[in-house]
Amino acid sequence: TTRAMPPKKVVEEEVLGPWALGRFSSNLKVGIVGMPNVGKSTLYNALTNCSIPAENFPFCTIEPNSTRVNVPDARFDYLVDMHKPKSVVQPFLEVVDIAGLVKGASSGAGLGNAFLSHIKAVDGIMHVMRCFEDADVIHVEDR
Repeated sequence: TTRAMPPKKVVEEEVLGPWALGRFSSNLKVGIVGMPNVGKSTLYNALTNCSIPAENFPFCTIEPNSTRVNVPDARFDYLVDMHKPKSVVQPFLEVVDIAGLVKGASSGAGLGNAFLSHIKAVDGIMHVMRCFEDADVIHVEDR
């Protein structure tokens, strides 16, 4: 007698909803972007309690700076106290100071594609704009 092979398992594709877009994580990575010399590094220092150089000349930041900042939340602490899990991972926000955006970055000016890859690596963007006039603070377009 010959035995028949069992039928192959039918694999159904998982239906993904709109909630499945992007990467799954309980933490966010946010990039700070804007033109050179508008205060991105100053904002980064204020948010992260760091002291990276924030100088009065364009392109002080070339490589992105990245720091994790704890996000205290009384609701999270309450849930931990109530359920007493075996391990606890505190929520955090990763803040990234990205080099200044210049006119023509899409065609290679400034950091070009490297700048765009730094933006692609974050979940959200904080756009810092220069909303002041000060002759002592250098403007990238000499305005």
